[in-house]
Formats: sequence, structure tokens, C-alpha cells
Amino acid sequence: MYQCFDIEVSDHIAHLQFKRPEKLNSMNKAFWTEFPQALHSIDQSAEARVLVISSTGKHFCAGMDLQVFQSPDPKMFGGEQGRRGEYVRRLVLQLQECFNTLENIRIPVLSAVQGGCIGGAVDLVCATDSRYCTKDAFFTVKETALGMTADLGTLQRLPALMPPGLARELAFTARKFKADEAFNAGFVNQVFDNTDQMLEAVMGIAKQIAAHSPLAVAGTKHMINYARDHSVADSLQYMATWQSGMFHANDLMLSMAAQAQKQAGEFEPLHPVQAPFEK
Repeated sequence: MYQCFDIEVSDHIAHLQFKRPEKLNSMNKAFWTEFPQALHSIDQSAEARVLVISSTGKHFCAGMDLQVFQSPDPKMFGGEQGRRGEYVRRLVLQLQECFNTLENIRIPVLSAVQGGCIGGAVDLVCATDSRYCTKDAFFTVKETALGMTADLGTLQRLPALMPPGLARELAFTARKFKADEAFNAGFVNQVFDNTDQMLEAVMGIAKQIAAHSPLAVAGTKHMINYARDHSVADSLQYMATWQSGMFHANDLMLSMAAQAQKQAGEFEPLHPVQAPFEK
């Protein structure tokens, strides 16, 4: 049981849904512990082949909960300067890792956004593989307006998801980036009239992903992420090495047979992740 969200796994699709609409699904202190734990649990079990992240209420997520700012850790603002700096750096890296996990788990992650997606929530959706939203959705890099620099991934990922000049404008101005503009910039894949329509469509996309070989999908995600951060030449070399170890005829033959029979393939799941030498 989680305080900040519910999780359901069905037909190889994991659905993580924020459940604090009365607090605008803001990220309280519990979120930063629960969210990475949930992601690792989903990845480790290997039952799910795709993850959908959605929300409840009027807004997707208002970012960091005000409670976190109102009762800050005293080690962040007091004490000897060198030790304070080391502590803050380590804290930011730990928070960054919460969203890095979205990229590092083996399955694709789809985010479905309604209403406001603000501050830390933009950091989150930037780390997902694909984004979808309702026509009333908007995105805001709020940190600039609060007198701080966004530090959990937006500034690093957003320029790769839309024209860099637009990403800079959004970060400098902290203005609302609405659904139609997000779609035209390529930040979101599709815009829907309402939340129900969006979830139905996104679950349909997740179902298509889950029907494929989990090994093929995991390899595809890993290679796309690698290519983003490396040269074409390096990425092609790595791709060749990956195929030499990961490509096997079993899933290929199962896929071809399933397509010929016009039915879903029955693929072996990936092995669960476990501690070294654990039986």
C-alpha cells in the first residue's frame, strides 16, 4: 500500500495513479521514498511490460508539496558551508535518481496528463518515454518563478524533446505551456477531449506494447536512450554488440507465427531482478 498513489498490474500493464487530488497530487516527503520503491518493484517483478502513469482530480500534479518548503531540512541552510554544500549536492542527486529510474527500468513508461503539470511534475514526465494529455492540460517550469533553478531533469531533458529555443523560453519565463502548443512542439504525442478518453487510448497503446516480446521492447528502450546521449557512430557500435548477445531466434519465430495466425504471441517474461546470488 502506498500513501501517494495506487498501483494495479493487469495483462502485463502496470498502472500507477496518483491519489491525492485534494492536495493537487503534490509531491510530499513520502512521495520521494515511495515513487522509486514502486518503480523498482514493478521492474524487479518482471510481470509488467509497460507502465502507465496517470492521476486523479482536476490536476495531474502541482509539483513539490508546499509542506516540504515550509519545513525544510535544517542541514540545507545552516552549519559549516562545505558540509552544507556536500549535503545539498547529495540530496539533489538522490531526488534526481527518483526520475532517472523512469529511464533506467526495462519497460516503457507512458504518462497521461490532465490539468496542471507543474514544477517537479514536468521533471517527471520529461523522463517518461511518451506523453499524452487532455486539451485542458498545461505544463509549467515553475521553479524559475520561485527564485530557483529547476534541478531534477527538466533543463537536461526538455531541450531534447522540443526545439531548444522554445525549451529555453519556457524555462526562462515560467509561463504556461498549453496542450495545443505542447502537441505542435512534439512534446506530447496526442491530445484528448477528456481524461476518460485519454486513459482509454493510452491503455490501448500500452496493450500494443505489452503484446510484443519484452526482450525486444527492453532493448529498443535501452538503445533509444543510449543514442540520445552518444554519437551515431558509438550508438551503432553498441547496437551491434547488443545484438550479438541479446538477439535470439526464439522470440522472432514466436512473433512471426503469431502474426501469421493473427493472434497475440506468448512470450517468456524477462527474468526478475534480484540481489546477487539470491536463489
